[in-house]
Amino acid sequence: MIPRERAPYSAIVDRPPLKLPGGARLVVWTIVNLEFWDIARPMARQVLPAPTGQVLLPDVPNWSWHEYGMRVGVWRFFDLFRRLQIRPTLSINARVCDDYERVARAAHEAEWEFMGHAYEQGPMHLIEDQRAMIERSVQVIERFTGSKPVGWLGPGLTQTYDTPELLAAAGIKYIGDWVYDDEPTEIQTANGPLVTLPYTVELNDIPMMLVQHHESEYFTRRCIDTFDRLYLEGKERAKIMAIAI
Repeated sequence: MIPRERAPYSAIVDRPPLKLPGGARLVVWTIVNLEFWDIARPMARQVLPAPTGQVLLPDVPNWSWHEYGMRVGVWRFFDLFRRLQIRPTLSINARVCDDYERVARAAHEAEWEFMGHAYEQGPMHLIEDQRAMIERSVQVIERFTGSKPVGWLGPGLTQTYDTPELLAAAGIKYIGDWVYDDEPTEIQTANGPLVTLPYTVELNDIPMMLVQHHESEYFTRRCIDTFDRLYLEGKERAKIMAIAI
């Protein structure tokens, strides 16, 4: 199905207002992405462009940049969320559970919610057998945590026309790839509906810092501005604000 067949256009002002428990105006949804990058393939992101202007393999500096995050940076996240008493959603490549077991174990012990994020990082369009990859990812996470994941975020938010059917068949209940609303919506698949949660490309460190090259303080400023606006609108209808790192 094409997107319009899954979810007809719906203006937010024409719907009944979203209501939250206790009259809350806003949900702040925090997502941490942990990924496996294969040094034998082009890196998912580049902090240092190739000096020749074309990708060369192995891409040691950009692979190392990601590896630094898994060795060092992620532990700052654990400290931050522990101090703030926040348990984020963990968008995780299932292979992280094996190759970075120490990190995945710390997230599980901190009671972060594991959300499927493919087996390893790479666009869904290049996966020869999506069904097998999705099932493998779900099984690895379930084996590691003891619970079957019900959420999914595509690597790089990628999907093909068939992906929603395959996710629903694997028991996934919600996805974050459709960044088209401030409220949860429902899309149709041949295997039952999926809920779309409002993930973000605006409050997301990769596009904001790596693509748009903003100074670090701008991330905080944009988050505060977005919060203020959505909290104001939340007086009439509740909103969801995602922050992705």
